[in-house]
Amino acid sequence: MAQETWTIGSILQWTQNYFREKGVETPRLDAEVLLSHVLKKERIYLYVHFDEPLEKAELAAFREGVAKRARRVPTAYIVGRREFMGLDFAVSRATLIPRPDTEILVEAAVERLGRMTEGGVRAVRFADIGTGTGAIALSVLRYAAGDVTAAAVDISAAVLAVARENAERLALAARVSFIEGDLLLPLADEAFDAILSNPPYIPDGEVESLAPEVRVYEPLLALKGGADGMDFYARLLKDAPRCLRAGGFLAVEAGVGQAQKIRAMAKAPWGEVEILSDLAGIERVVVLWLGR
Repeated sequence: MAQETWTIGSILQWTQNYFREKGVETPRLDAEVLLSHVLKKERIYLYVHFDEPLEKAELAAFREGVAKRARRVPTAYIVGRREFMGLDFAVSRATLIPRPDTEILVEAAVERLGRMTEGGVRAVRFADIGTGTGAIALSVLRYAAGDVTAAAVDISAAVLAVARENAERLALAARVSFIEGDLLLPLADEAFDAILSNPPYIPDGEVESLAPEVRVYEPLLALKGGADGMDFYARLLKDAPRCLRAGGFLAVEAGVGQAQKIRAMAKAPWGEVEILSDLAGIERVVVLWLGR
């Protein structure tokens, strides 16, 4: 970056090329996100102000972010935010970064919980297990129709602090309770209409092959799912029935090739099993109905 005067357009082009050389998967997008964060503007602002020069302080802040991204620090951790379901979520190194694949789980839950409320006549309650940033629970609360409340569980106090921050900022704190604990263990005295989870499902032996953004920076506790990646599914399928009301469901995100294994694990009292695919045709979400 030896150029004396940098405009928005020229620095985006330079950064895109630099990130590409460093192996960054989405070089242009990351450059735009970092610059819009520094300028405190929406990304669309960049496109209509290509000729605007950067001030010295802005350039210094942007350089700092570029240096971190070149070391493969995830962009979301650099800016402290990630968009999910059209909502803005705070993230930290304690939390997994929300991903678009998980939106399929949210959409499935919103649709099914909406039917359960019977046009707003009946109140429903769900649990989000391993809530992380609260992206699943809070997105469902924002978009589900009717009287819907949630309990969000995570084993990490640091993670729950981030989730609470997101709930406050999205004005949803009154509709969700945050509980520290291991999976379903702290919910022994409650009954829910649905249980949702994006559990750790990466086989332990595959973690080292993940991209450095994930392997080095994201919390391994939220990634490693045991030797075959199925440990947490087994626990959820075993323990969820005691926390579900009759006619309730468990919906989980699945890794590649895991949906059919989950189906095979679903013995009584589980009944109907739905498998939903993502846009790439990967079986991404499994919905298991209790006794239906």
